[in-house]
Amino acid sequence: VQLQASGGGLVQAGGSLRLSCAASGRTPSSYAVGWFRQGPGKERDFLADITWRGGTTFYNNSAKGRFTISRDKAKNTVYLQMNSLKPEDTAVYFCASASDSSYRYDYWGQGTQVTVSS
Repeated sequence: VQLQASGGGLVQAGGSLRLSCAASGRTPSSYAVGWFRQGPGKERDFLADITWRGGTTFYNNSAKGRFTISRDKAKNTVYLQMNSLKPEDTAVYFCASASDSSYRYDYWGQGTQVTVSS
């Protein structure tokens, strides 16, 4: 499975962005897709994930309320809608694919930079 993340950029605090994660290759082997981020000098943190088949979602507390994950099965694409962005949301955002319900993420996209100015 190959993943291509896009949609990052520079946005002012309070603004919104929608990230996309396009999957290709052996997509039937993908069980779920998750979004992660890594800020400057920080560890990579999990944000949210969604299953392809049922659209079941799970959010980390840091993403609840402002971020929404969704998927378009016809386009093999997972989205992360981010609202009310804060400077502390500045990070490289990654998407990753899990092959089964263990949610072990074994395929990763290249990341897209999100910068939120104050």
